[in-house]
Amino acid sequence: MPKTIPKPPSDPSRVEAVLSAAERSGLLGEKRGRIGGRVSPALVARAKQRTGIDADSDLIEFALASIALDDGFAEAFRKARGNVDPDLDLGF
Repeated sequence: MPKTIPKPPSDPSRVEAVLSAAERSGLLGEKRGRIGGRVSPALVARAKQRTGIDADSDLIEFALASIALDDGFAEAFRKARGNVDPDLDLGF
């Protein structure tokens, strides 16, 4: 039996923040490009559920903007693991 993955509620503020940042960065200019491909309907449905986005084109735009704007925090956080002196007084 496949493992059930929890379905967190959609976060429209995240979608809005990403698309606003992409707009400010000049990434959402004239829409002349096309993209196509085959993907799992379950993947699309879950992504729409998590983002609250209904249109496929808007979902693709959000996904690409999320990747384009990634600041690399997760990778930097992983690289820093174990680099803090365990004797450092953090005040708590």
